[in-house]
Amino acid sequence: MVGKAAAGSTGGGDEAQGGHISAEARINERIRAPEVRLVGPKGEQIGIVSVNDALKLAQEADLDLVEVAPTARPPVCKLMDYGKFKYESAVKARESRKNQTQTIVKEIKLRPKIDPHDYGTKKGHVERFLKAGDKVKVTIMFRGREQSRPELGFRLLQRLAGDVEELGFVESQPKQDGRNMIMVIGPHRKKSETKAHTAGQAQNRSVPSPRAAAPAAPEPAASEPAADGAAVPGPA
Repeated sequence: MVGKAAAGSTGGGDEAQGGHISAEARINERIRAPEVRLVGPKGEQIGIVSVNDALKLAQEADLDLVEVAPTARPPVCKLMDYGKFKYESAVKARESRKNQTQTIVKEIKLRPKIDPHDYGTKKGHVERFLKAGDKVKVTIMFRGREQSRPELGFRLLQRLAGDVEELGFVESQPKQDGRNMIMVIGPHRKKSETKAHTAGQAQNRSVPSPRAAAPAAPEPAASEPAADGAAVPGPA
């Protein structure tokens, strides 16, 4: 093998180790550089070698030569099973997308002089949204002369935040927005945690009780028939 001693990488530590691989990486005969900085399949530094020698090593090891840092001088290449790498990367990306949860912002609208029954109903909606892991945008709508009394809306928002503080926290403080006053309440528990908690509760409910069923009481033994010749008591 025609090689040179490994020198300091010009492409950065991660690139020299083959840490980042482009989705459109050049492999094998598609690599155009005359020489490359070669990294072994376990991340070991082999050094700067000609691309032909690198291809021979890849063929002998039944692996691919993958250009992992094309902008380095010389480019960094790594010996690996490229098909296996792409498959594992696709699986990881799919699992990552599956575990991602989209944050949903629900909205509740109130009037400054809301009656107690309606307030209880609205508060129940807020509690349900927070339990599900969603944020809640609470909007106080002012009409007519109510616009001159913003403190009514502020006190109502403070009251609501205090009533649901066990489930959520004020993420965005009350602020005036035209004729409305807006506050955002975020859940203490993230949506992914809420789903995991709900799934755990469902699993616990489906597990049968370890307590064994009580054995049934034995039936009374049937009376045996009288033996032949034995006297059978009759009526007095």
